[in-house]
Amino acid sequence: MVCDMLALERRTAVEKSIATDAGHIIDLVLRHVREGRFQRSLALITAGSGVASTLEVAYEHYKGSYSNPVMYSPVILGGVLTGASFWAVFNGGPAVIAMRAVSALTLIDGATGFVFHIRGIARKPGGWRLPVTNIIMGPPIFAPVLFGTAAYLGLIASYLRREGVGLTVRGDSYTGWRLDVHEGRFQKHLAGVTALWTVCSGVEAWYSHYKSNFRYKAQWTPVLLSPILLAASIGAIASARIARTLLPAASALALVDGATGFFYHARGIVRRPGGKEPETRFHKLLYGPPIFAPLLFAACGMLGLLSSLLRRERGR
Repeated sequence: MVCDMLALERRTAVEKSIATDAGHIIDLVLRHVREGRFQRSLALITAGSGVASTLEVAYEHYKGSYSNPVMYSPVILGGVLTGASFWAVFNGGPAVIAMRAVSALTLIDGATGFVFHIRGIARKPGGWRLPVTNIIMGPPIFAPVLFGTAAYLGLIASYLRREGVGLTVRGDSYTGWRLDVHEGRFQKHLAGVTALWTVCSGVEAWYSHYKSNFRYKAQWTPVLLSPILLAASIGAIASARIARTLLPAASALALVDGATGFFYHARGIVRRPGGKEPETRFHKLLYGPPIFAPLLFAACGMLGLLSSLLRRERGR
């Protein structure tokens, strides 16, 4: 009996110690985010986003036979951005500057691609007189904007402070919005970006699922969640209370929905008819559901969650 009581007391003490340590870790992470001290973490997220978005655009342009040489640019820049972001995880000096430069170039490339996709839709028979048909059958109109997600994260990461240390390179010379980002005071800015990305991702999900006539009920979820996340993001710009309550709830739903969608898309590719030969598997990947598309919607949720943890801009 005495031994059992001692064992129970030891187990309780260990559980309390684990809970206390976990609480300290969570508090430390939240404090770092609020102070803008998460450069390495965001650089790693940028690298992961770069891998997914680069692979997505690579096989989408492969289906277009790379008919225009400019279609190679996002593939090249996406690969360079991924490498620079991994470098920035371990190096706070030149790597961060390189990540910033490549991120800016990639954002410009995404804006250029958006123009090319609009032009591609306009050049289809009927042009913008048949908007629904040509948007669905033409190049994905918002895909280049969503490709810029990783670039945007890389640009923001380049102005943050590194975890557990003081100011980053030239941090004491930042002014304006750069200083706000450096100190973790860009909640309203990030909420606005979340709103923009949500519109793009929601429209992409709608017409992508419209092509298959919404065969599965789960295909409606990103379409229905997009207006909720959009409203929460816009509300967070005007209200700090909404940023602390509604925005994280809606963002968490979008994050879970995007992860679930990734599973469904991967399963859809595996279930396509064909053998297990490398050529067949590649064909399944090309012409099955876009495997990384749901992760772009999940990225909107991640941006919203991050926004809810930040401080609001000083004096605005």
